[in-house]
Amino acid sequence: MTLYRNIMIILLITLGITGCNAEKPQENLSAATVSDQRIINADHEPQNWLAHGRTFDQQRYSPLDQINVKNIKDIGLDWHFDFDTHRGLEATPIVINGVMYVTGSWSRVYALNAVTGRLLWEYDPKVPGKWAVNACCDVVNRGVAVWQGKVYVGTLDGRLIALDAKTGKVIWDVMTIDKKLPYTITGAPLVARGKVFIGNGGAEFGVRGYVSAYDALTGKMVWRFFTVPGDPKKGFEAPILEKAAKTWHGEWWKLGGGGTVWDSMTYDPDLDQLYIGVGNGSPWNQAIRSPGGGDNLFLSSIVALKPDSGKYVWHYQTTPGEMWDYTATQQMISADLKINGKMRKVLMQAPKNGFFYILDRKTGALLSAKKYVKANWASHVDMATGRPVENPKARYYDNPWLAFPNPLGGHNWQSMSYNPNSHIVYIPAQEVPFLYAPDKNFKVVHPGVNLGADLAAASMPDDKTAKRQVMAMIKGHISAWDPVQQKELWRVQHPGPWNGGLLNTKGNLLFQGNAAGTFVAYDSRNGEKLWSFPAQTGIIAAPVTYSVGGEQYVSILAGWGGVFPLLAGEAALKSGKVSNNSRILTFKLGGRDKLPPWKYTEAYFPQPPAGTGNPKQIATGNGLFHHFCSSCHGDKAVSAGVLPDLRYSSALQDDRWFDITLGGILKDNGMVSFKTALNKKQLEAIRQYIILRAQILKRSKESNNK
Repeated sequence: MTLYRNIMIILLITLGITGCNAEKPQENLSAATVSDQRIINADHEPQNWLAHGRTFDQQRYSPLDQINVKNIKDIGLDWHFDFDTHRGLEATPIVINGVMYVTGSWSRVYALNAVTGRLLWEYDPKVPGKWAVNACCDVVNRGVAVWQGKVYVGTLDGRLIALDAKTGKVIWDVMTIDKKLPYTITGAPLVARGKVFIGNGGAEFGVRGYVSAYDALTGKMVWRFFTVPGDPKKGFEAPILEKAAKTWHGEWWKLGGGGTVWDSMTYDPDLDQLYIGVGNGSPWNQAIRSPGGGDNLFLSSIVALKPDSGKYVWHYQTTPGEMWDYTATQQMISADLKINGKMRKVLMQAPKNGFFYILDRKTGALLSAKKYVKANWASHVDMATGRPVENPKARYYDNPWLAFPNPLGGHNWQSMSYNPNSHIVYIPAQEVPFLYAPDKNFKVVHPGVNLGADLAAASMPDDKTAKRQVMAMIKGHISAWDPVQQKELWRVQHPGPWNGGLLNTKGNLLFQGNAAGTFVAYDSRNGEKLWSFPAQTGIIAAPVTYSVGGEQYVSILAGWGGVFPLLAGEAALKSGKVSNNSRILTFKLGGRDKLPPWKYTEAYFPQPPAGTGNPKQIATGNGLFHHFCSSCHGDKAVSAGVLPDLRYSSALQDDRWFDITLGGILKDNGMVSFKTALNKKQLEAIRQYIILRAQILKRSKESNNK
């Protein structure tokens, strides 16, 4: 009887504590003891968002349904958190027992109370501002991984860091790259089997791709798998690379080759396999990279590895001999599907090239491949060979090719979402044209991108009629895709591309933020718009949902940025003018928080200087600008709201232009000196081109004011 009474007392005390926590939720920094088994069993604790895609299968589906189609109209903003940076936000938060772990720009890490938004700790890895010149696609970060009381982050300057989840203090910090080369890390780490897996970016600048595994406790590197073979004379790091080398020609290793693993990885606990998505070639143009052609393995491939050893298991190449920036780094979703009447363990991907692929996870066998967006580079995929049937004109060795998709792809890094009950995949899709043209004067430079493609030739036309035609072709949408029937069931049309990632829930809701600056909830069964919130900035990240103390929350990072607003110029304004207001927005039923008043205002536009450039000099400046500058400052020097618009710059007036471009006085802001790549005469040609663009803008403003 005494034993029974003591057990009951302990039980009542436990229930009392639980009840107290349910009424007044408290963050639990010591609860970040995530393990493989805990992620595998994530549906047993749907209140938490334990991993990047919530579970190892990367489905981004939540079993929570307190917020649903019937009451979605009653949710409101509950809290918001302002970052002190104003660059793109792409991270997926991790939420565990009332604590949110998230990254902002420049690889900074934050721990917040997930109920109130109160900052618990912050970690700044102090990435040098000058390293931004090595980032093709903004100083973004897609999030952390949490495992056994540690928070892991990859930094823009190539480090992998383990932090104490309680305090944010550094446990270990390892360099994963050769600092002499222009590598970056923007993707979220993946932790499984006691190892942290991380890749990197930099293919546009001329690097060789690889993925690495580090011991999660010590930071010691366990293995590294290269995705492109190196110099054959130096031997190969793995037997499979000797076979891969036979698919290359020339001296590709001198140009890097590319194949960076810059985003998606998926772990399969059932088969104990790690799937990595491999990126584009470097340079883009295969005639330069691998003269004589070849498949160029493992560019644009899904590769299966053994997580303990990095040993190659199988691969499937989506785009053999890739030369359009058609990466296969996009999210890979694992699921069990009935294909042709037989249950299969499948891996699904909608890579940049416009085809939706379903592979057998065990063997890599192709099960189906159909176009999910307009794609004119290939007519179809031959199911007998698994290879695309290309349009021979698409290879722009000698002549330009107007292509769909463009380098943004039919789908980029923004997350898909899969409903395991209805078996629908929701894709943040886009259709944008691009004129691929060979760079007749290619040479390797740094700083600067090394594509072998002429970006100036792909610029927005000046002719108003032609511009309207191009703008009309630039589109974005949500595609509700049936992977079994390989067809679109319905779509939600957007004004333009570069919209956010997706989340779907048991409450029949589909959430997405968009480039127009609105966070929206749709009915996941038919795409009907049910609710929206003005976010005051473009949204490209993916939402998450979690529950604390019996209340469900939906949270998303809002902050305009990434490659499209930096590079695309006027095309990036298709959805409307937005600026960057970097925030976390968190909603619940009955939320009553408000954002401060905000209105988009044009920057002060000074009188542009009188240009002194002749047509030849300006034409030279046009080509140089689009080769060296447009990846950050926009097509035709048109800014889309992330970085300052150079047409407004007072530095055009005098020699401050050279203090910046040659002297590097703004290197800590990311604007490094270009003295190793450009001389003063060339930089003057670029200045004269921008002055011309400023004068065109001035005339346009004057015409609009009449």
